[in-house]
Amino acid sequence: MERVPKKTGDYGIGIMIHCIHMTDDVKQLNDFYRDVFGAHLYMGADEPNYLPPEDRWASLMMVSDLCVETMAPNTPVDPAKPVGKFYTKFGRHWHSVGYKVDDLSGLGNNMIATGIYVGKPGGGKVEEMAPEVPYFYPSPRDMFGLMAEMCVMDMPGDPRLLPDWSERQQTWETAHPLTIRRLAHVMLGVKDLDAAVDSYVNRVQAVPLQSGIDDVTQARFQIVQLGDSLLKLVQPLEETSDLGRHVAKYGNMIYAVTFRVADLDSAERWLARKNIRTSRPTPTTLAADPADTWGAPYFFTTDSVPDDPFENH
Repeated sequence: MERVPKKTGDYGIGIMIHCIHMTDDVKQLNDFYRDVFGAHLYMGADEPNYLPPEDRWASLMMVSDLCVETMAPNTPVDPAKPVGKFYTKFGRHWHSVGYKVDDLSGLGNNMIATGIYVGKPGGGKVEEMAPEVPYFYPSPRDMFGLMAEMCVMDMPGDPRLLPDWSERQQTWETAHPLTIRRLAHVMLGVKDLDAAVDSYVNRVQAVPLQSGIDDVTQARFQIVQLGDSLLKLVQPLEETSDLGRHVAKYGNMIYAVTFRVADLDSAERWLARKNIRTSRPTPTTLAADPADTWGAPYFFTTDSVPDDPFENH
């Protein structure tokens, strides 16, 4: 059966439409995801999609229930364009996420009323949302580093909307050595956890779940449900940790993606076969070296989250 999104807030923030992985070569990154993750490309499988206004190439694919959008600027890179500007500054890196929203103008007006800056596509501040607006981007500064596209549209051809989706998703757990059950969470590195949690709960209507000290990233953390997925806010305890260095260098920004897996040993053996170096920061978590995963940190865990609404989704 198709996925039925679990939504949060008064405005119906729902399915996370994509998580963008910025790169310099979409075709090669697509091959990596196919080879390592068993990714199913459903847009740009033969030839990446080129979008002239953004001067960029992109493809869409599924890895379990996570939609990854691989994206690269056209060459020569134009740093005046948003995609080129991001790549020039950060290179290969997690870029952004997107969410489908039932009442987009209502969400936008509520964000504006609570002090979140919403910019116009051509520049300038939105004072009031137009009823027919198809998408908008709240300021990453006010989202504590999360670049998020809020939109009214599904991704064309999204396999999660097809009748056979639940059966198709199960194959990542039962027929692939990574044994991915589902997306666990997207991890957002922040400098001030308390301020970030307050903003997400009280301004974006995220639902707080688990909090504490994370031994994997050596950080204080809070997991919240934002729409049909979990977001893990992490503040490093030490600047010498990998997360600490990331936050010190980039500030508030998406740091990593974590998958919930069934068999950590199987995942470790498979990644070793693919020449991806790994470590075990805890007995229940496997960390892939981002130097071997195109600049995007990945974690694989058997840990569960108390009251996780997606554990048996």
